[in-house]
Amino acid sequence: MQYDYIIVGAGSGGCSLAGRLADTCPDATIALIEAGPHTERNPVVNMPVGVAVAVPFKLKTNYGYETVPQPGLAGRRGYQPRGRGVGGSSAINAMIYTRGHPLDYDEWSALGCDGWSWSDVLPYFRRAEGNQRGADAWHGDDGPLTVSDLRFQNPFSHRFVQAAVEAGHRLNPDFNGVDQEGVGFYQVTQRDGQRCSVARAYVYGQPRANLQTIANATVLRITFDGKRASGVEIVRGGRVETLEARAEVIVAAGAFNSPQLLMCSGVGPAAQLQALGVAVVHDAPHVGRNLIDHVDFTINKRVRSIEPTGFSLRGIARMAPQWITYSRHGRGMLSSNVAEAGGFLKSRPTLDRPDLQLHFCAAIVDDHNRRMHWGHGYSLHVCVLRPHSRGTVTLASGDARDAPLIDPRFFSDPRDLDLLVDGAHIGRRILDARPLAIHGGRELYTHAGQSDAELRATIAAHADTIYHPVGTCRMGSDADAVVDSHLRVRGVTGLRVVDASVMPTLIGGNTNAPTVMIGERAAEFIAAARRGTERAPDAATSALSAAA
Repeated sequence: MQYDYIIVGAGSGGCSLAGRLADTCPDATIALIEAGPHTERNPVVNMPVGVAVAVPFKLKTNYGYETVPQPGLAGRRGYQPRGRGVGGSSAINAMIYTRGHPLDYDEWSALGCDGWSWSDVLPYFRRAEGNQRGADAWHGDDGPLTVSDLRFQNPFSHRFVQAAVEAGHRLNPDFNGVDQEGVGFYQVTQRDGQRCSVARAYVYGQPRANLQTIANATVLRITFDGKRASGVEIVRGGRVETLEARAEVIVAAGAFNSPQLLMCSGVGPAAQLQALGVAVVHDAPHVGRNLIDHVDFTINKRVRSIEPTGFSLRGIARMAPQWITYSRHGRGMLSSNVAEAGGFLKSRPTLDRPDLQLHFCAAIVDDHNRRMHWGHGYSLHVCVLRPHSRGTVTLASGDARDAPLIDPRFFSDPRDLDLLVDGAHIGRRILDARPLAIHGGRELYTHAGQSDAELRATIAAHADTIYHPVGTCRMGSDADAVVDSHLRVRGVTGLRVVDASVMPTLIGGNTNAPTVMIGERAAEFIAAARRGTERAPDAATSALSAAA
């Protein structure tokens, strides 16, 4: 039960790290541990439209977390779906491939994350990417993560793009190219009409003698020999076991579970840990702080047309041939990711990058698709790309099997609500453009004559996450950062964090591709450490290690 490297969490960061590290260091033994099941043959995971079932419900493949009550959401508890299974959230997400804006990464560098500027990270995006459009200065075409155009595009998605162009926004065929701004269709992580989760890209189908994937095993805590991470304690099949790590333990459990595991293992705010009976290994007050997430508001509209996906007798009847089309050719409505089109827009023309993102769904998606409506329609999601509000993840107990306390503090900074009101107005102007307006319809919770005060109340009653939490194990060069720029946890040795929790700020886009990039970079750091060529920790880390 000894390995060189133990990776906790088989999500986007963990799978990309495991696959790349196994190939780069064939003499190293690696254990990839996942609390959830294998997903390789799960039809809900593999069929793209299965996202409509995977996200709304707490399943074996979805933690289905809730937040603490949110004052900014009229006292409601927010819903936080998170992938639980090999592939993590890449096994249940909408498969949208976006990287954010280049200035986002230059901002990371300016904040003290040495080596994380846009010019630093672009080669890793390209190395990970297998874009079926081909390679160019912005894209790779031979990486493990397949990126493709949608095989099915609903007519209403085309009408949305046409309406947005008529409303004054430019058409953009590539949100990951020369310029992010504009509207168009998203590229998706699909291969042959099926979901290409990060597990499928990096782990499944590529058996490696030095990589063992252990599913259905929950890590209870990281074990320490003094200040050095020495292994993990897991429970599987009702039995507690200890696995030892000769070189490093890498936590890749996501923005909620990574800080939770660190705290359950004694790395976190000392007073909080002691109050829960957790022995303190290292007092790290900022573990679990700096939670940032994209808050989102949806305009839902019911129409008479049955072209959008929906529930009606005619809509159900037309699905039978769609099953045949998909099973035979991997095409048709069942290959849709639901959120087919969208865009990145500026609320003010003087901004240096878009501050709003749109996701258009040719279906009524209400309350994460947990609230079903008879009939057909569409949804326009508007989200704040760089929110000012900051939240926390804390422990409900010292047991890692208990859900953590998630508090995004949505709209705690009023600038976020102000921007979302502006974004809703921009979205309505698109919906009022002729290509969509000619189809009429009725909005479910909003209407054109709403005052801003009424709109604010509607947003508070219906807004929630669009599933991009980051930042709770923040990377940086300052003493308050949880990890340094090589993702090493400060104050201890032999321990890294490799997932979206290390992002110091939230990038302007969907977070799956950036998390894969982080896994790719981490594999290089760890391989360099194995060769003895990884650079020494920065000054702040050295001081903490000396104190320890």
